[in-house]
Amino acid sequence: MWTQRIKTGLVTTTAAASLLLLAACGPSPSPADSSSAPPTSSTPSPSSTSASPTPSATTTPSQPPTTTPTSAPPAAVGQCKADSLTATTDSTGGGAAGSVYEKLILKNSGTAPCIIEGFAGVSLTADANGDPIGEPAARESTTPVTKIELAPGKAAWAEIRYTQAGNYGDCTKVSAAGFRIYPPNDTASLFVAEPHDACSNAGIKLLTVTAFQAV
Repeated sequence: MWTQRIKTGLVTTTAAASLLLLAACGPSPSPADSSSAPPTSSTPSPSSTSASPTPSATTTPSQPPTTTPTSAPPAAVGQCKADSLTATTDSTGGGAAGSVYEKLILKNSGTAPCIIEGFAGVSLTADANGDPIGEPAARESTTPVTKIELAPGKAAWAEIRYTQAGNYGDCTKVSAAGFRIYPPNDTASLFVAEPHDACSNAGIKLLTVTAFQAV
C-alpha cells in the first residue's frame, strides 16, 4: 500500500512538471494583452507651436525739419532825393576879396534814412522853376567826397562861394531870386530864396561848391 502511494505521487509530480514545461514553451502574450499605453507622438500640434503673428512695425514718414522763421534783411538805404529834403543856407561864413562863403544845408525831412554823397548842382535862377542864369557852380575838389547816411532829421552841408558880379567888367547883370539846388544824383530840384546879382553871359563863373560833409 505504501508502494502504491509512492507511485501515485510520482505520477502527480511528473504531470505537474509537464504542465509547467508546456507553459514555458508556449507563445508570448500578444500586443493587445500588454497593459502599456500607446506611445505619444512627439510631433507638436499646430495649435501648440504656432505663435500669434506679431504685427509689423509701422514706419512713420519722416517730417521735414522745422525751420525757424527769420526776419527779412533790412532794405538797402537809398539816395537822398529832393522830395525828402529841405534846403537852407547859412551865410555867416564871412567873405574875402569880393566873395561870400556860406553853407548849403540839406536836411532829411523824410521818415527813412538816406545817403547823400558828392556834389550838388547849384545855379542862380529868377524863381523856383526858372532856368539857370549864367554858368552853374563849379566843383571845388579840395573837400573829399564821402558817403553820408542821413537819419530822419539829420543834415549834411556843402560850402558855396559866391563871387560878386561887379568884379567882372564884362558881366551882363541880371537879378536872381535865389539858388536852385539839385541834390547829388537827382534830377528834381529845391529852391532857396536868396537874392543876388547874376551874370547872364556865358563864361563867367560866379559860384563854386564843395562836396557834402557831415554836420
